[in-house]
Amino acid sequence: MAECQLTTLAGCELVIGRYPRFLYDASGGQALGCSASGPAEALTLHFSPEQTAIPPLNGSSTRFLGLPLPPGLSVAIHPVALGGRFIAATGELELEFQARFRFRAALGGRVQITAPDLVVNTVLSTEAMQSRRHQRQGQRLLASQPGVLVGAALIEPTGEAWLDRFLGLPDEALAVLRCQLSLKEGKHA
Repeated sequence: MAECQLTTLAGCELVIGRYPRFLYDASGGQALGCSASGPAEALTLHFSPEQTAIPPLNGSSTRFLGLPLPPGLSVAIHPVALGGRFIAATGELELEFQARFRFRAALGGRVQITAPDLVVNTVLSTEAMQSRRHQRQGQRLLASQPGVLVGAALIEPTGEAWLDRFLGLPDEALAVLRCQLSLKEGKHA
């Protein structure tokens, strides 16, 4: 068993539906977990949701059409599951990612608007991906260099009519995540 840490970096992107991309600085996010040998020299990775922190999308981390998100608007990311496989020899990483994206807006500091969570289930990969709406190429994690994970997910309606209409749900979302993976041998008894 070895310890593993996935660190998120600046230079990420998110796209939902027909909207232009959001530029997202995910610096400071991390997931802690463990790895074990798997088939064909792959390492099986498992990250604890309780030890996974992803910075929220807000005015300081996210730009849309060149402008920061408006004050009081934020989307918190609550991981549910994160795990997959890593092949060190090639730098190929593939992770199943499940999370709840929680929208919140504070208007004038008094009125709070919330909505049901957007549920995201996707596979993030350093390899090429193509969906109905998106086509992107990831970047493998070679040596100590950062890589890029890409993945698309179908976002189902939330049941909140105004939000579903606003986002055009159901529709696809795209994630482009710059990250770095570090592995450290566990302590043996």
